[in-house]
Amino acid sequence: MNKRFAVLSLLLTTSVTCFAAMADDATELRAKLSNIDSLHATFSQHVTDINNKPIQTGSGVFALAYPNQFYWHLTQPDESLIVADGANLWIYNPFAEEVTVMDVAQAVDASPMALLVHRDEATWAKYSVTKRVINATSSCFDIQPKKLNSNVIAVSVCFDAKQLVKFNLTDEQGNLSQFSLTEQRSVKADETNIFNFAVPDNVDIDDQRLKQAH
Repeated sequence: MNKRFAVLSLLLTTSVTCFAAMADDATELRAKLSNIDSLHATFSQHVTDINNKPIQTGSGVFALAYPNQFYWHLTQPDESLIVADGANLWIYNPFAEEVTVMDVAQAVDASPMALLVHRDEATWAKYSVTKRVINATSSCFDIQPKKLNSNVIAVSVCFDAKQLVKFNLTDEQGNLSQFSLTEQRSVKADETNIFNFAVPDNVDIDDQRLKQAH
């Protein structure tokens, strides 16, 4: 299950002169994300190691909604599902017939991806943001945690005008996961149930909320 959690950690977290620029970049990113109350898209995934050697390719469906709702369904090559319902994070491995559930705040806050579903000052204060201009309409924002709390060391989110089109995740081993989004749209009113996870019959449940409580 560690690999499934790593997806989330990766997918459903200067000088004085640079600091002012980074603050402006963070403000611009926040403005772009504030226009995305929800997002539904298909994705293609390409993972390479530190030597740029291909490790994995995949595809699936990605969705998010503010606040703290996340849906990540990897359909190829092996199915897995990550769902955040606003309070709990569910990680389901159909092949192994097991589910892990944990507190969504702790799980999401450990990754720079938290900025996609959080708008509060406390969360944004944990990260540094730097903008890279790609062309006249496209730009990427590099996000790095000020303190490393997970195996994610960097995230970049890329926009074409106002539309989120790509994000990249780099882990502490140097592996780069690149996700390209297509068919972007808002989550429809009759689709919001994707953020609710129903535990299938006859699966093992690892409830880490109890462990965290102690």
